[in-house]
Amino acid sequence: MIGIIDYGMGNLRSVYNALDYIGQDAELITDAARLPDYERLILPGVGAFTNAMNNLRSRGFEAGIKSHVESGKPFLGICLGMQLLASRGVESGDTTGLDIIPGDVVPMELGPQFPTPHVGWNNVDLSYKHPLFAGVKNNIDFYFVHSYHFVTLDPKAVLGITDYGGPFNSIVASGSVVGVQFHPEKSQQGGLAILENFATWDGKC
Repeated sequence: MIGIIDYGMGNLRSVYNALDYIGQDAELITDAARLPDYERLILPGVGAFTNAMNNLRSRGFEAGIKSHVESGKPFLGICLGMQLLASRGVESGDTTGLDIIPGDVVPMELGPQFPTPHVGWNNVDLSYKHPLFAGVKNNIDFYFVHSYHFVTLDPKAVLGITDYGGPFNSIVASGSVVGVQFHPEKSQQGGLAILENFATWDGKC
């Protein structure tokens, strides 16, 4: 069973529907005490970093997420959910993140020919092979919606790079944790393949 963390932000139903479409059992989790019941967790999200972290903390999810990751169970962060894995976000002032993958979430600095937010289809160049992307072709397009990006302090944590007015980290990974800046649930066959792989991944690389 896959748990989708419901902390009051994000396109939860789209993720749930995508998992249901590929035949995977999933549940929305509103009670942090239930996190240990799930073998796999997904943290979606759309919105501001500071608000999201405040919601996670006020609802008691932060400690449970860290315990899940420390146990080596698979964890997937999507869009804002990926950014929350960072040490810090600067939107609306400095805010401490989950600090699971060291780095900062900062605004995208783009020229006028590249409007923000970055919305639409862009390709992802994988830096190395990973079980979550087994059977997924390199350099195919995924669907993005974001104005901030994750600058990690660990080059080994960069799994994928996308170019939009310059390169940015579109996938980060460490151990049993993967974060994707794009929305796999809205990315047709490539995105669904990632979710299918996540449903069977044992968290090892």
